[in-house]
Amino acid sequence: MGEEGTEGTVHLLCLAASSGVPLFCRSCRGGAPARQQLPFSVIGSLNGVHMFGQNLEVQLSSARTEDTTVVWKSFHDSITLIVLSSEEGTSELRLERLLQMVFGAMVLLVGLEELTNIRNVERLKKELRASYCLIDSFLGDSELIGDLTQCVDCVVPPEGSVLQEALSGFAEAAGTAFGSLVVSGRVVAATESWWRLGTPEAVLLPWLVGSLPPQAARDYPVYLPHGSPTVPHRLLTLTLLPGLELCLLCGPRPPLSQLDLQFLDRWWQPVLDPLRACVPLGSRALPAGFPLHTDILGLLLLHLELKRCLFTVEPSGVQEPSPEHRRRLLRSFYTLVTATHFPPEPGSAEDKVEEAAQRTQVPRACYLVSGPEEPGTGWRLVAVQAGPRRLLLLLSAQCPTHALRGLATHTLQALSPLL
Repeated sequence: MGEEGTEGTVHLLCLAASSGVPLFCRSCRGGAPARQQLPFSVIGSLNGVHMFGQNLEVQLSSARTEDTTVVWKSFHDSITLIVLSSEEGTSELRLERLLQMVFGAMVLLVGLEELTNIRNVERLKKELRASYCLIDSFLGDSELIGDLTQCVDCVVPPEGSVLQEALSGFAEAAGTAFGSLVVSGRVVAATESWWRLGTPEAVLLPWLVGSLPPQAARDYPVYLPHGSPTVPHRLLTLTLLPGLELCLLCGPRPPLSQLDLQFLDRWWQPVLDPLRACVPLGSRALPAGFPLHTDILGLLLLHLELKRCLFTVEPSGVQEPSPEHRRRLLRSFYTLVTATHFPPEPGSAEDKVEEAAQRTQVPRACYLVSGPEEPGTGWRLVAVQAGPRRLLLLLSAQCPTHALRGLATHTLQALSPLL
C-alpha cells in the first residue's frame, strides 16, 4: 500500500470552462505551500484535452502517467478544476473528493452566482483570493480528515451535556438556531440545526474557522453551498479560550457588538472548567484516560449516517511512527477500503443502487500489513463495519494478525456510545 501524502507535488488549477482562462493555480510540495507554478503551455494542454473530449461527448475524468495522477472535474459548465499529484500512492478517490471540497470552498466564500455567471474575469480572480487560505489547507498535511471522508471532524468533550446546554441557551439568546463550539477545526458541540447543515458546508465551516489566523471576534460573510449558495449568511466567531471558538450562523441580526463580554460571561463563565478541558482535545479527539489498547497508534471512527467522524493519531505516548506518518497511513488505508472493500457512503442515487446490488456480499472486516514482512515489524491496519459505523485502526507491529479483528470489534463497541 502506498502512503498518500509522501514527498511529492500537488498542483491545483482552476479555469473558466468556456474560455479556458486560468483563475488561479495553487501548489503544495511535501505538505507545505509551494511557489512552483505550472507553465502556461501545460495548463493549456491539460484544459485542451479535456475540452476536446467534451466536444466529442467523451467525459475525461482521470489519467495516470508513470509518476503523476491527473483528475479533471467541471462544475455547472462554468468552472473546470484540474489536480495533478506526484505524491506516492495518491488515489483518484482522494483527488476527486479534493476537487469537490475546493469548489465547495469557492462557493462558500464567493457565492455560486459569481462562479456560474462570470461577467468580469479579473474581478473574480481577486474575489477568489479570499479562498486561498482554505484551499491551501486542503492541499497541505492537515490534521483533519473531513476533506477525504466528507464527514465532520469531531471531538468528545468530558462534559458534553453541560456544554450542549450552555450552547443551546446562548444561541437562543443571540437569536439564531445555528451554533457550535470548535477547537482546532473540530466540532466539540453543536445545536440541532447546525448538525442538520448539508454537505459540504457542515465540513467546510469548522474547517474554515480552524484555517483562519487567531482573532478575538469575526463577522464573516459566507454562502452555504448546499443550503444557500446565492444568498450570503454571517458567520460570527468569538474566541472563548485560545484555540476554542464559538461560532454562530445567522442573518442580519444580531450585530457583533451585541455579543459583548458581559453577555458572553453570563453564559460561559459558569462552564469555564469544561471549556478548558476541551482545548487539548484538538489532536487527541478523545477525553484523557479513555481506555484504548496500548497497540493502537491511530484510529478513524465514522458514523456514515450522521456524517461525523473521530480521527486521532495520538491515543498514546508512543513516539514512532511520527503523527504525520500515521495520518498518511490511515488516509491511504481509508481510500483503499472505501474504493475496493466497503460499499459507498450513503449519498447519490447511484451509490444506493450499487449498495443494494452488493448487499449480499459486503465484507465486515479487512486488514493489511504495511512495511517489512518479518515478524514484529511493519504496521497493522484493520477496518471493521457494524451498521452505520466504520472503524479503521492503525496498530503496532506487536499486535498479532490473528487478534486484529477481535481488537477492532472490541474497540468499536467501546467507541460506539461516543458517536
